[in-house]
Amino acid sequence: MGVMPLTDMPWWRWRTNVRSALHMLSDPVFHHECWLAGREGYGDVTDAVYRLVEDTWLDNWSAEKYVGTIFRDSAEAAAVDAAALRVLRIMHQVGADAPVSAYLEHHGWPEAVHAAREAHVMLATNDGEDPDTPPRSLDVIRIMTRAA
Repeated sequence: MGVMPLTDMPWWRWRTNVRSALHMLSDPVFHHECWLAGREGYGDVTDAVYRLVEDTWLDNWSAEKYVGTIFRDSAEAAAVDAAALRVLRIMHQVGADAPVSAYLEHHGWPEAVHAAREAHVMLATNDGEDPDTPPRSLDVIRIMTRAA
């Protein structure tokens, strides 16, 4: 499949939130420079996990359900499922209100970051965007999802 713009998907706003969450979850430099440093405007790990699963209910069913609406194909859905399951498992073990350091020190965190990175790169590339740009702030995401 060729490169397509993000807004070509019927539920592109949900895709934007999922991509934003995966982007933040997949970037160890971002974890230290923003989350650990307490930088305003980017939420925290729990916020990213909620954006990943909030509208999609990926904590209750497979991303495959959204192929054609949020995700382009089964490969995207499988990658997102893998990432979501890993970060949700950690969140349930450390607790939703745990400090960022509890997530980053969890033995499963590197695997979760890797899975989020694979999903992020796939979705960003399929949307024609550079996966290595820094994550956008939550304010920028809100502006993007309000635009028609």
